[in-house]
Amino acid sequence: MVREAIDEPQLSTRVIERKNQPPVLQLRRGELKVTKGPDKGKKLTLPPEGLLIGTSSECELVLTDTSVSRKHAELRPAESGVILKDLGSKNGTFISGVRVEQAILDGGAEFVCGQTKLRLVVLEDVDEFPLSEKTSFGSLLGRSVTMRRIFALLERAAVSDAIVLLEGESGTGKDLAAEALHENSKRAAGPFVVVDCGAIRSTLAESELFGHARGAYTGADADRPSVFEAGSGGTVFLDEIGELESPLQVKLLRVLEKREVKRLGENHYRPVDVRLIAATNRDLSAERKAGRFREDLFFRLSVVRVRMPALRERRDDIPLLARSFVQRLNSEADPQEVISDPVLAMFLNHDWPGNVRELRNVVERLMVFKDFPKVAISDSSLDQNLDPDMMKLCFHEARQTWNDRFEKLYLIAVLEATDWVVSKAAAQAGIPRQTFYRLMTKHRLVK
Repeated sequence: MVREAIDEPQLSTRVIERKNQPPVLQLRRGELKVTKGPDKGKKLTLPPEGLLIGTSSECELVLTDTSVSRKHAELRPAESGVILKDLGSKNGTFISGVRVEQAILDGGAEFVCGQTKLRLVVLEDVDEFPLSEKTSFGSLLGRSVTMRRIFALLERAAVSDAIVLLEGESGTGKDLAAEALHENSKRAAGPFVVVDCGAIRSTLAESELFGHARGAYTGADADRPSVFEAGSGGTVFLDEIGELESPLQVKLLRVLEKREVKRLGENHYRPVDVRLIAATNRDLSAERKAGRFREDLFFRLSVVRVRMPALRERRDDIPLLARSFVQRLNSEADPQEVISDPVLAMFLNHDWPGNVRELRNVVERLMVFKDFPKVAISDSSLDQNLDPDMMKLCFHEARQTWNDRFEKLYLIAVLEATDWVVSKAAAQAGIPRQTFYRLMTKHRLVK
């Protein structure tokens, strides 16, 4: 059975409340089987965080069908079934002969990617995950089941010294999660040292991370301690660790394994006492499979893996976040007045490619242009720069992604100019009204 396409629901199937115990999230397991095509017979259990389907080695279900795109589609467990989402594939994803962008699947549903047919089988096994009873963790906010599950993971990780790997798109709050982990740990009184691995010049990276002795190289006129020594008794946060070059990955692994560091230009190791938190907007599992990230370091970092969800995956949190930003920016402003129901409707209809960071910027702009809320939002959407993730796509997939973005922006602009009168909007766009309705449905545009 296939249900109609809808906005992405929360990542849950059932929340169980138990007396004198924290609530838990129940997720029923699923299995994906290839029933037709070059990879017929291949199957894979659907993990709680979902999986990618495509020909790229970065996907969990890798297909050899040449009509399938590198990253063709995504499956993700959700409240009312399993979300099937096409990722802008060249040849499309079809259900019963109808091309779909997004749909909710029940057990037994079949869909087609390229020349490959797949079937989703729901298993009897149920996984349980703890949920936090709180709606915040440090500066992170969220009432959704998705975030309460994240808070439960972070709360448990904070009280330990385990290494934590924070994954997720830019703007999802990985830096805030790292700060909160430190602030809620037994090392809270110690230093919190932040290193942006993506901003370190490659020629100085080794010295920046591991320190150097005086005279180690030209210009090294004084001893420099490593970041791990500077963070002694506290936490070292390695942001964008996926940018770290291979030779430095080897040295970092020794620090993690032996708890000792050797400065550049020295022959002896120094003991270090730090807790490590790392973050990346890359898929390190895929980077590992592609040989761009060391496997041994990946597994050492993956003691506790936390994927910070994109804002579009937790739309229920948008009202809470938006209104909290109003209060932070101006304590005298009325959040309900600034984030009125019409404004909130526009917020809920936006995909937020920049995630929570983009939402905050839009709220700040909205407070400047409070009489013109559409200006604040349209300025956010009309981004002429290519998203870094788009560069990972092949030309045809990237162009389709860009075209879809343009389509949605154009439709919104025309609808706004005609007060959302579809017949007028279609006439202004110079396309049949039925075609305009179809495009509105495609991009989930509602007044």
